[in-house]
Amino acid sequence: MRTTKRTPLASAGLHAGLLLGTVCALFPPLWLLVTSFKPESESFTDALVRDFTFTNYRHVIADTHFLTWFGNSLIVVVGTTVIGVLIAATTGYALSRFRFPGMRPLMWVLLITQMFPMAVLIVPLYNTMAKLGLLNQPLGLIITYLTIAVPFCAWMMKGFFDTIPVDIDESGRVDGLNPFGTFWRLILPLAKPGIAVTGFYTFVTAWAEVAYATAFMTGEENLTLAGGLQTFVNRYGADWGAMTAAAVVIAVPAAVVFGFAQRHLVGGLTAGATKT
Repeated sequence: MRTTKRTPLASAGLHAGLLLGTVCALFPPLWLLVTSFKPESESFTDALVRDFTFTNYRHVIADTHFLTWFGNSLIVVVGTTVIGVLIAATTGYALSRFRFPGMRPLMWVLLITQMFPMAVLIVPLYNTMAKLGLLNQPLGLIITYLTIAVPFCAWMMKGFFDTIPVDIDESGRVDGLNPFGTFWRLILPLAKPGIAVTGFYTFVTAWAEVAYATAFMTGEENLTLAGGLQTFVNRYGADWGAMTAAAVVIAVPAAVVFGFAQRHLVGGLTAGATKT
């Protein structure tokens, strides 16, 4: 196979593009981190931290409802992730292995739901949650986030299960396992990369989503972290130091989850590209 050697100009352009992309990606989180350690009087200065302080972090933890928001987010995120992964995995497995009436319409429904912008669905979902008495309830937010995460994750899990040989299912049936036993004991352990991607996507959906969190949850004691972050910057004023400190703390759990899932992410995201 013939390879084409890049010219020095093309190589310089490639590296310049990569450097520019890296700077664009790293600048916002670095700006947040640096600003979070500045006193309020230096929030918009170009210089790095001159008077290093933890005042913003102490203010966020001690003088706001941050810990309450964190607890609310934890309940919503754990519930959404566990239920979302379970539903997406079982749905993806059923679509991959079984043929049943209504299968194709179901697949179209899962696909079409991804075409609607989130903002369009706020009003109908709000009315539904109000009728069910689920406003200002973590369960209502969990159900709402499942409507976002499950369709995409189910499609992704179907593509992953398609790469696992059907012979494994047949061997499970020969050993006397029912379909769920085959799925739980044989197929699911092989699907760890797909489960990791599904779990990470569901986690990020529930952890970082703002629109539904602020529309369905009112009162500072009911807000999640994403909704609580907006209380620092509003029409009455802006506390940039507290907002950046809170944003840094919020980013830490996401970074930890990404660290655990990252070795499975590439395999899980590309699993549907080929079929064995």
